[in-house]
Amino acid sequence: MSHRHKSKIEKIFEHPVSVNIDVKRLISALEHYGCEVEVSSHGKTKITKNGEEFSLPMTHGHDLTKDVIVSLRHFLEKVDLVPANLE
Repeated sequence: MSHRHKSKIEKIFEHPVSVNIDVKRLISALEHYGCEVEVSSHGKTKITKNGEEFSLPMTHGHDLTKDVIVSLRHFLEKVDLVPANLE
C-alpha cells in the first residue's frame, strides 16, 4: 500500500503537471505520510503538517486544477514531503 501512497505524492511533482489526480486517494496518501486532514462542509479541505496549513478546494469531479496542484506542490516542498524523502 505504501507504494500507492508514494505514487500519489509523486504525481504532484510531475512535469508537465498532471491534472488526473483523485482527491480522495491523494488525501489518503497525505494522511499516510503524517498530514492532518480536516474536510469542511464548505468545499475546502485543510491540510496541516509541521505547523503549516494548506487549504485545498474540493471539486465536484474530484480532480484538481493545475494551479491548485502547483500550490500544493509548494506546500509539500515547504513541509519537506517530497518524493526523494518518501519511504
